Formats: sequence, C-alpha cells, structure tokens
Amino acid sequence: MNQIILGGGCFWCTEAVFSRLKGISNVTPGYAGGEGENPTYSTIHNSDDKHAEVIKIEYDPEVITIRKILQVFFTTHDPTTLNQQGADRGAEYRSIILHTKEEERRKIEEFIKEIQREFDRPIVTEVSKAGKFWSAEKEHNKYYEKNKSNTYCTLVIDPKIKKLKEKFSKELREDS
Repeated sequence: MNQIILGGGCFWCTEAVFSRLKGISNVTPGYAGGEGENPTYSTIHNSDDKHAEVIKIEYDPEVITIRKILQVFFTTHDPTTLNQQGADRGAEYRSIILHTKEEERRKIEEFIKEIQREFDRPIVTEVSKAGKFWSAEKEHNKYYEKNKSNTYCTLVIDPKIKKLKEKFSKELREDS
C-alpha cells in the first residue's frame, strides 16, 4: 500500500469523499504540516502551531493512481483560496499535499502545472514532504457517516459527494 496525506479544508469532507473510492483501503483524519507535538482539534484551532486538518490515505496503486487521487482532490475542494475552504477560515483549513516519496512530489507538481489553466486564480496548494501525522480524536472518524443529517454535512459535504458521483462514478465503490 502507498500513502499520501491531503488537506482540503475540513477533514470531515475529505474523509467522506476519499473513503468512497475503489483502491483506497483506509482514510484516517488527523493533523499534520505543523510544528507542535500531540495536536488536537482544539489546539489546532486555537494556536499558531500551523497544523492542518488532513487525511492520511492508504491506497493500492494497482487500483487507483496518484493521478486519479489528485484529480478527485482538485475537483472536490477549492485549491485557489489561501487558508480557507468556504466558510472555514484559518491555516488549519489550507490546501496541502504531504508526499512520502520524491517521485510523488514531481508527479504532484507536474499535475498542478497541468491543471492550473482550469482555474481563474493561482493554485495555492502547499506541497511538502510528509512529517509526523497525528490521528484525530475518535469522534472525527467517519464523522459524515455518523452525522449525515447534521447541517454542516448536508450543506457542505453532500454537494462534494454529489460532485464526486457525477465526475468519478467509475472510481466509486459499489456501496457508495
């Protein structure tokens, strides 16, 4: 299995999107990209430790490619807003990709250059080498699946899943 860490705003959203794809065996919400030790939901939202809400994805490259993961990522969030996704504001909501291999970094940067023409504004997604990943508290795991009627879920996550189903139907698990 390969791994990649993505942050595209709220980790409830990105987990809900990527957990529906074939070839992805595990999606873990958490924190990364910052400086503090043992971050929590509270500390990343109330300090300047620079951690972002992210998901760690474990995937089978024989089933889903890094390119397909990037296509889904850049389709289901706005990579042109710095430190913001919709109403969620702050560095913890930034667009970020944390790679584990130098080869991945090159593919990511080439992909971003390729798709830039599809956006009216510059892509501001941070691309960095993965450091320590901290798993989020248990209540954040499978948040969407447990809280589908929550207002945030219906207003923010449901449209992302709808877009995913429209644009990537072939990549979806049968139970999605």
